[in-house]
Amino acid sequence: MKTMFRPFRQTLLLALALGFVAPLLAQSRKVDQQDLYRYWILLNTKVQMDAPNSGLNLDKPGCAAVTYTIGSNGVPMDVQVVKVVPKSDLGPVARSAVSNFRYGPSLSNRIGDPVATYYVVPFNSPQDPAQRQQLMDACKLPGYTP
Repeated sequence: MKTMFRPFRQTLLLALALGFVAPLLAQSRKVDQQDLYRYWILLNTKVQMDAPNSGLNLDKPGCAAVTYTIGSNGVPMDVQVVKVVPKSDLGPVARSAVSNFRYGPSLSNRIGDPVATYYVVPFNSPQDPAQRQQLMDACKLPGYTP
């Protein structure tokens, strides 16, 4: 009788283990924008954006950090504005720009594994490279592997 329940018990344990591990495996890898080329290559040369006519701090230098996942088809999914510096109404503009990105898989990602990443959209950035970098650094997000 004991030997009859052993395969059933092993199958049940395997199913439970897979049930706990599957969500972890389904999560996409978080990749910093600087290393994104290893997985996906941006195909756009121009991007359309929806810009407001009026709003808070539209003419001030600033940036917006937009998180998204590049799906297996190269289209951004789950696009969300998570940081805008300084506070302004430019978040929806950044979201619309990133939503229109299109990617192709790199040679090391031929099967098109989805990747979570973020993009910093600059607005009215200064000409001076050091000031521009300081502006962009304000929107960097932690937790993405370089």
